[in-house]
Amino acid sequence: MRTVRQLLDEKGHDIESIGPDDSVFDAIQKMADANIGSLMVVEDDRPVGIFTERDYARSVILKGKSSPTTPVREIMTTRVVYVKPEQTVEQCMAIMTDKRIRHLPVLRDEKLIGMISIGDLVKSIIADQKFTIEQLEQFIHG
Repeated sequence: MRTVRQLLDEKGHDIESIGPDDSVFDAIQKMADANIGSLMVVEDDRPVGIFTERDYARSVILKGKSSPTTPVREIMTTRVVYVKPEQTVEQCMAIMTDKRIRHLPVLRDEKLIGMISIGDLVKSIIADQKFTIEQLEQFIHG
């Protein structure tokens, strides 16, 4: 079973973040520029929340708020679900399914070391299945 650590070693440990007092417009612009669906909200080098496209759609668009004048703090998710590097891809998939979330920050010793998405997990599972299929085909044919 692949672990989050292995996944991050392949993918990288880059984390896009924004401050809680930055505008929602700036957050959306940053996500668009990086082609991602979430940002960690960091204050004093400490994660204090997560901002996602879902937060934007439900708390700005549907409530008629203004993106340039609304601070991220007002709509970010503060109850963030984290995982540890030792956890498996399968465990992460179960957490995402159960909590209905698409992004998981990774913490080691209470320090943010990476972020994984549902896409990262699916890609990993498909790669593992492809490897298993290739091994079975070699066994059958060879």
